[in-house]
Amino acid sequence: MKNTTLAFAFVSPALLFLLAVLGWPLVQAAILSFQDVGVIGSEGHFIGLGNYATILGGAGFWRALGRSVVWVLSNAVVQTLLALAAALILNQKFPGVRIARTWIILTWIVPTVVVVIIWRWLLSSSGGMINPLLIQAGVIERPVGFFATREGAMTTLIMINSWRWFPFTTLMMLAGLTRIPGDLYEAARIDGAGTFQRFKRITWPLLQPTLMVLGVVGTLLSFNVFDVIWLLTAGGPSGATQTLPVLIYETAFKGYRLSEAATISVLTSILLMGFAFLTTRAMTAAEADR
Repeated sequence: MKNTTLAFAFVSPALLFLLAVLGWPLVQAAILSFQDVGVIGSEGHFIGLGNYATILGGAGFWRALGRSVVWVLSNAVVQTLLALAAALILNQKFPGVRIARTWIILTWIVPTVVVVIIWRWLLSSSGGMINPLLIQAGVIERPVGFFATREGAMTTLIMINSWRWFPFTTLMMLAGLTRIPGDLYEAARIDGAGTFQRFKRITWPLLQPTLMVLGVVGTLLSFNVFDVIWLLTAGGPSGATQTLPVLIYETAFKGYRLSEAATISVLTSILLMGFAFLTTRAMTAAEADR
């Protein structure tokens, strides 16, 4: 009991800080969602669940939610594959491995605006580097507008965002790989297990806890990505890349419906908190069964 009290005493400042930074704005958003405020600073009136009925009864919210799900799942797959391959390589011993482990994080720490400028230039249909390279390789015959079509815009955004975030995932996976005892690989090698068998029987099972944590954190981070999408496509073309964060911004600051934007924010928060709660319980249950 004494240790528990001491632990809470040490953790309480951080909890109070999080409560002030995250809890208070969420409470204010919840209050705002029950009013009819149009622009910041205007007076609102209590309208009950009117905003929730409007949002849940309209197609825009559900379409944006569907795009957000596609966005999150696609980013998860691409980032996991890239990060797993990079982590497995960086977990080997070769000259310059320490430098490689340091440099791989550069794409993650580069400011978003710089990333956007670089990729806009690289993917430009008039003067970019990607189109000429693809033409020379015989992949395409004429320059392609990567953001011109609905499918192309979403796919391109997913690849750019995955390129930006997979180094972070790589470092987390690399940390998980370094915790696997090398004796297990040595024993498996002596028993005649090949590279794939060692990965299947040792690496993959022991990496599961790390992957599950990354799944939760990655989902929450990807779901809330706004900057890359807005700076590159602003939700276009024709709303093809309008995820929930983009919809919230457009509803509040372009549609001048602040209370409806707050309603979407509250619904999004409930969805994410529910996801985090269920996945955390599933992780705890899986850990207890081992």
